[in-house]
Amino acid sequence: MSSAFAYVEPGALVERLCRATNDHDLEELTRCFALGYRNETPAHPARSFQGREQVRRNWEHIFAGVSDIRAEVRWIADDRTAWSEWEMRGTRRDGSAHLMRGVVIFDVEHGEFTRARFYLEPVEDGGGDVNEATRRSVVVESEHDVDSAGSAKAPGR
Repeated sequence: MSSAFAYVEPGALVERLCRATNDHDLEELTRCFALGYRNETPAHPARSFQGREQVRRNWEHIFAGVSDIRAEVRWIADDRTAWSEWEMRGTRRDGSAHLMRGVVIFDVEHGEFTRARFYLEPVEDGGGDVNEATRRSVVVESEHDVDSAGSAKAPGR
């Protein structure tokens, strides 16, 4: 079988990305991504972006802002997709702790990441327990948004 591109297993590419992150090797890290790479951030759609150059800019800022950043990753993959769970930690320039955890689902073609669905977030210290988080996620903004039975009014009612 002849091909212009060598096949790279998605899991091996995730490991390569983790190694480049821990080595703070911007060139190797950037080479993991296709020129037209698409990063989709479903929980924060405005943060989605496209292109290898934006990956480079992001990581230039990360390496400058958290000079001791270290990553750990767990993953599972098939022949074109890798589901990966990340933890990234270090110390920011101001001395405060940097800690992010979450999932990134990568699509891989021709030995490069072509797309990701990105769910990596800063870890929140405190912020209430599960009951408080649930209440905050469904709370009605004001009394004007509640009908006489205590139910949320439909928009425009």
